[in-house]
Amino acid sequence: MLDFDPIDEAARQWGRHWSGVPAMHAVTSLMRAQQIVLGRLDAVLRPHGLTFARYEALVLLTFSSRGSLPLGKMGERLQVHPTSVTSIVDRLEAAGLVRRLPHPDDGRAVLAEITPAGRKLVETATAALLHADFGLGALDDAGLRELSEVLRPIRRDAGDYA
Repeated sequence: MLDFDPIDEAARQWGRHWSGVPAMHAVTSLMRAQQIVLGRLDAVLRPHGLTFARYEALVLLTFSSRGSLPLGKMGERLQVHPTSVTSIVDRLEAAGLVRRLPHPDDGRAVLAEITPAGRKLVETATAALLHADFGLGALDDAGLRELSEVLRPIRRDAGDYA
């Protein structure tokens, strides 16, 4: 553990060369926080044989009305590249947590359907994530709401939603 904040030091050095110190500090802080939280989430999910990306896919299928979605729709909803969805579904299928099915209306599309084992694992993994405060235990409920609101304009500007 350092006895100084390396992002503050980077910002100090940055300011000696360029402008935009507040933006540089904010983006560096955001990216470091993302690394920390993702590391914590993956550590919580590792004993369950999941990564956070695979967990998100299972939750998405759990929330779907039929327990299945076309892989293309999963990519849109998870906001990941189609090859990433294929990889995620491959891993989940190999673990017996989802199965691929032909789309009943579109012969070119494939559905991913959550299995009973997948549903059971979602419940177990969710309990573990809740127990770990989703890696955000340093924030209380007001801080969590504030963080979500601070990030909302960035997400909206990127086209996450209208």
